[in-house]
Amino acid sequence: MTEQIMQFVSDAQREVAREMSVCNACRYCEGLCAVFPAMELRRDFGGGDVDHLANLCHACGACHYDCQYASPHAFAINVPAAMATLREETYARHAWPRMFQGVFERNGMWIAGLSAAAVAIFVAGFAAFADPGALFATSDEPGAFYRVMPHETMALLFGLVFLYAMVAIAMSVRNLWRAAGPIEGLSFASVRQAVVDSGKLRYLDGGGMGCMHESERPSDARKRYHHYTFYGFLLCFASTLTGTLLHYGFGLEAPYTRWSPTVLLGTVGGIGLIVGPLGLLRARRERDPALSGEDHSGMAEAFLWSLLATSVTGLLLLVLRATPAMGLVLAVHLGVVFALFLSLPYGKFVHGLHRFAALLRHAHEQRAAHGEVGAPSQQR
Repeated sequence: MTEQIMQFVSDAQREVAREMSVCNACRYCEGLCAVFPAMELRRDFGGGDVDHLANLCHACGACHYDCQYASPHAFAINVPAAMATLREETYARHAWPRMFQGVFERNGMWIAGLSAAAVAIFVAGFAAFADPGALFATSDEPGAFYRVMPHETMALLFGLVFLYAMVAIAMSVRNLWRAAGPIEGLSFASVRQAVVDSGKLRYLDGGGMGCMHESERPSDARKRYHHYTFYGFLLCFASTLTGTLLHYGFGLEAPYTRWSPTVLLGTVGGIGLIVGPLGLLRARRERDPALSGEDHSGMAEAFLWSLLATSVTGLLLLVLRATPAMGLVLAVHLGVVFALFLSLPYGKFVHGLHRFAALLRHAHEQRAAHGEVGAPSQQR
């Protein structure tokens, strides 16, 4: 085992390692989720191990209510809270570039400030440099959006910020993966299993009964809201891709007809990005405080509000695009989207990619444990 994998760099890592040592001796919760089978493959827990387990945890809360060593027992085991605290910490520790790690510590304030600044800059920029009459013009014809902001400028600006976000997120996932140690013989079957588990949110159900985020009574509500958010985001991304195809492949310019695939996908996705985030915000308010880790950054709520703002302004643009308000709403929408893209590597969005990496490693380890592939080199 390498020194990097073994080394603890925080109290949160030490606490998760302590609790996993107790759980590994008890094993009462081994059927609840992926964390406990992954735990059982380890005899000891280093820093990279607990980072991996924290991102494998889906915070369903079932183990806390089943635990015989939870408070007031002297062991004071609380796996969901310990994992949540460490998980938030791993986002910052593995961020790229490292000089932006501090953004996670004040994430909510940073995103709010960035969003306000981006919207102000876009609105002021349109008013100053665009066709003076375009910002408040009434037009629903193809190309109307680009009279407010030239397509080349829009594509370059958003293309660059999106590319930066994807590179930063990829480097963050790589850092997390390397911290947990190398593995050998990664197969397509493991990748496919990780994709299926991610798409179905397989472990967000307390071992099949449902998520216990409020009390011992299981519920599928949190899982459903995650699905609305996840697939709403994917549909909006698909809408952007179809718009790009229509523009470059067929020479068609936005705004598109209301029955075009771009508008239909964006509308359905936008509704999902309202229902999902609102439901998750409500679930956060109702969540049992005992299950929550230390979150002083406001990261989760800031990301949900960013998604909501993106969806609401996008749907408003659809409704008001043939009115004098079109230009101003477009400017606000683009400002919100720009802020969202720029903040993706430094907010809650990264948890989805970190979780996929953890599920991929877990799928490989389970196949190795059953002799289907070569043993992972970090297993002990």
